Amino acid sequence: MKEFILLSLSENQGVQKIYFVVFLLFYTLTVAGNLIVLTVTSSRHLNSPMYFFLCHLSFVDICYSSVTAPHMISGFLVENNTISFAGCIGQLFGVHFFGCTEIFILTAMAYDRCMAICRPLHYPALMSRRLCGRMVGVSWAGGFLHSTLQTLPIALLPFCGPNRVAHYFCDVHPLLHLACADTRAEGLAAVANSGVISLSCFLILVTSYGVILVSLRGQTLSGWHKALSTCGSHITVVILFFGPTTFVYIRPSSDLSKDRSVAVFYTLITPMLNPLIYTLQNGEVKAAMRKLCRRKAPLKSYLCKAALLDTMAQDNFSRVTEFILVGLSDTRELQLLFFTLFLLAYTMVLLGNLLIIVTVRTDPKLFSPMYFLLCNLSFIDICYTSVTIPRVLVALLSGHKAIAFEGCMAQLFFFHFVGSSEMFLLTVMAFDRYTAICRPLHYTAIMARGACWALVAACWLGGFIHSIVQTVLMLQLPFCGPNTIHSFFCDVPPVVRLACTDTALTEWLMASNSGLISLGCFLVLVASYALILAKVRARLSQGHWKALSTCASHVMVVTLLFMPCIFTYLRPAGALPTNKYVCVIYTIFSPMMNPLIYTLRSSEVKESMWRLWKRCGAS
Repeated sequence: MKEFILLSLSENQGVQKIYFVVFLLFYTLTVAGNLIVLTVTSSRHLNSPMYFFLCHLSFVDICYSSVTAPHMISGFLVENNTISFAGCIGQLFGVHFFGCTEIFILTAMAYDRCMAICRPLHYPALMSRRLCGRMVGVSWAGGFLHSTLQTLPIALLPFCGPNRVAHYFCDVHPLLHLACADTRAEGLAAVANSGVISLSCFLILVTSYGVILVSLRGQTLSGWHKALSTCGSHITVVILFFGPTTFVYIRPSSDLSKDRSVAVFYTLITPMLNPLIYTLQNGEVKAAMRKLCRRKAPLKSYLCKAALLDTMAQDNFSRVTEFILVGLSDTRELQLLFFTLFLLAYTMVLLGNLLIIVTVRTDPKLFSPMYFLLCNLSFIDICYTSVTIPRVLVALLSGHKAIAFEGCMAQLFFFHFVGSSEMFLLTVMAFDRYTAICRPLHYTAIMARGACWALVAACWLGGFIHSIVQTVLMLQLPFCGPNTIHSFFCDVPPVVRLACTDTALTEWLMASNSGLISLGCFLVLVASYALILAKVRARLSQGHWKALSTCASHVMVVTLLFMPCIFTYLRPAGALPTNKYVCVIYTIFSPMMNPLIYTLRSSEVKESMWRLWKRCGAS
């Protein structure tokens, strides 16, 4: 299944045009209103925890509505509102990621109101900015975990038709109805995941307000009014959001048309009403909005202040604008030798991996998931080496070793983006080999093409998240000199040592990111091959020998890539001169060896390449 067709809220063309105007207005109000709340609550006058949570709630509302609304609105103007399989899975992930994050943030806001009313004297100490930040971080992490658990089972299901999703966006229950398999377990898991989260958080919210009412028994009427006025807006949002979500997810799906109508409340109406509810019910927010409107020429004033601060910063602080990459050697003869070797290696990387891609794409016999993943690995290897090698070749030949600060950060981002994506992809390939050997009868169902696409997309997404974290941590560091990087490309360990501040915490965070990813993926790979060996130990048939032979090449690639990465990243940044030579293994040598390893170890690939050569010669 390559794409799905999303149903509209109505099949009538006239009604669809009305819906287009109405929902476009709703989405515009959602984005504009929540942006205003974001701007107002960012004011230094509104620095209490309640407005800190409100700011994050507005941001989540913008993201949440943007996952579904644009595609739904554009669907009113076309006859068939199609969405690709990968896009559908991505939309499913986004809906549950931002939706669940909003549920947890609303729960955190209820706890905040409970502390403010029930323990007012201890409130500043209990709800410190650090604790608020942690609660928001836990909300985002909980949303990500929930969405991952919801999305993976759906992505692994086989879809062979029909492809009409009985909803205006991709959600769990409509997709379960289209799967070509028994989905009772997945349906029960969805209810246990989404439904229980919605219901349990709602019960926690009801309990918190019950505690608030009990604590107000001895208060005067004015005290009741002041305390509950801050809760009124929160209760309104909770009812509008949790009522529909509990109705949809706490039961098995039976009437999808009814679910489709109810979903409008929590995907569009609630995010649109949140800014109105919080501003109309809150005097402080309305006062801050009036102050914002009375400011004269705010943009001009802001730009003037920014320019003044930038000028003062340039006068008092010398910022590094470029770095000098030392390279592998200062001797001219060795530089020419390295240039020849690296040029030959880069040429082999490009030609070898391009040959694998062309062979796999043109030969229908190489249609198995293993070769699909191999094709993606070859593409990643080309991108991976192209991030660093061309600049190294230019530096070796011309002697120009300078790289701009922005160029260095970009190289660092793409290096970790593509590199970690390759690690995740190798882990997926190990899972593919494990499934092929240990569960051969279910292999085609488990590793369906849709599942393979979803796994590859998850690898790229994981690489992007990892790289964003690394790059943001690096950009926050001040660099005032020296600017000499003891490596041939920009990477975390050599660059972080140049920062003009204490980088112990940053180094620890980066080591826990890159190092643990490398070690974790490597341990998963080792465990998968241990399971394979344990499975086939007692019955080594010819088929098992063939399957094991395909694992040997994978083990060689894993060893070449992971061992140097673990050595480099699973420790604080040091000044070892061997680091840059170790980097050569996983930046140049490993991508160069991948085509040789996979072609020499696989008779099917060699035969396909021979047939491709014959076809080219005949033409």
